[in-house]
Amino acid sequence: MPPTPPAPDLPEVLPVEPIGRPVVLDLAVPGSKSITNRALLCGALAEGEVTLSGALFADDPFYMLEALRTLGLAVETVPERKVMRVTGQGGRIPAAQADLYVGNAGTAMRFLAAALCLSHGQYRLDGSPRMRERPIADLVEALRALGVEVRCELDNGCPPVRIAARGLPGGRARVDGSRSSQYASALLLAAPYAEAPLEVEVTGPFVSRPYVELTLRTMADFGVATAREGERIFKPAHGAKYRAGRYEVEGDATAATYFLAAAAILGGRVVITNLRADSPQGDAAFADLLARMGCLVHAGFRPGGWGIEVTRDPSVPLAPVEADLNAMPDTAPTLAAVALFAGGPSRLTNLANLRLKETDRLKALNTELTRLGARVVEGPDYLEIHPGERREATIETYDDHRMAMAMALVGLGRAGVAIRNPACVAKTYPGYFTDLERLRGA
Repeated sequence: MPPTPPAPDLPEVLPVEPIGRPVVLDLAVPGSKSITNRALLCGALAEGEVTLSGALFADDPFYMLEALRTLGLAVETVPERKVMRVTGQGGRIPAAQADLYVGNAGTAMRFLAAALCLSHGQYRLDGSPRMRERPIADLVEALRALGVEVRCELDNGCPPVRIAARGLPGGRARVDGSRSSQYASALLLAAPYAEAPLEVEVTGPFVSRPYVELTLRTMADFGVATAREGERIFKPAHGAKYRAGRYEVEGDATAATYFLAAAAILGGRVVITNLRADSPQGDAAFADLLARMGCLVHAGFRPGGWGIEVTRDPSVPLAPVEADLNAMPDTAPTLAAVALFAGGPSRLTNLANLRLKETDRLKALNTELTRLGARVVEGPDYLEIHPGERREATIETYDDHRMAMAMALVGLGRAGVAIRNPACVAKTYPGYFTDLERLRGA
């Protein structure tokens, strides 16, 4: 049996009681999933021990850590202090053969698929039933074009992935950016250790570009600079090594959106204390969308440039919004929840890749928002949300953490909302419902 992370102790169906008044809360959210898994891979390739503080302890990093252990790397965790340590061997992967299971952790699947090509050995990457439906063909084809022996085991463009590694050749890797930015990030993270200089060119529409910028920022923090040629060609320094040492993981910007959205829905004030005004995380810009809906936003007011604050006078109605979310698609469920409380229809666009997430989120949002009484128009890459009659509903979450967290916000603002399978939040935020309750005690 593959290892499984601990799950929060929650009922199968969790009623969410309305708060019915403005809220006041200062909160440090868990560490960024995106940064934690990028930093873990940099640590695994570094020469010596890397210590992450403020790291995220949740399903996705759990699977990354278990994979690194299986690959023979020394890993240590101190959950109560939010500390992870991994000791790299300068780009060498000790295990010459491994069968790795990564659940539904997209970053672990994609990042390891490229990094394992640096080694010499036989590897297999597999995941949950949903992971077996999530595409990885664009990354596999980019690696094959470089000369790597890698294939999708079922010949369907999805995991499991088999790799017969003999080192990662250099050259220019061209990867389609229209489905996921994680393919480009995977290639970039491995590139410094390729046998010759490796350039990464992103072709086609470039979704979630801020996550590629986050990858480059993390690489730079570990000592590897990247040159650019135009807007789509990236040239990591060849032969550079990720440096060992300590690394502070910023709070998760996507996790922060739920609490900032609570201030928008209920009125009041919420401050996320462990996000910076200049955060490299694209989802930190979610607060700007709330400003367009009538909230006030203040950022960088704490020492060192930390802190993002959203306030709304409850006497000021929420305005509808039209938002292109190509750069931050994971915020779409949160914005959809807020849109139910706006004074008119909202339109969320450029979201085709939501169909490739933990579930088809466009379809799921359409179904659940309609269940709540909204009129929803679903297009191939957009949603129009028309607030309507408020209905009581038990929300299906489709084993998707973001559906559970976002739809729970609706229950804060109106009666009769319950969340089925709330424990799925363990993927990125096991303590989410505990922190949500803190809004009541403010």
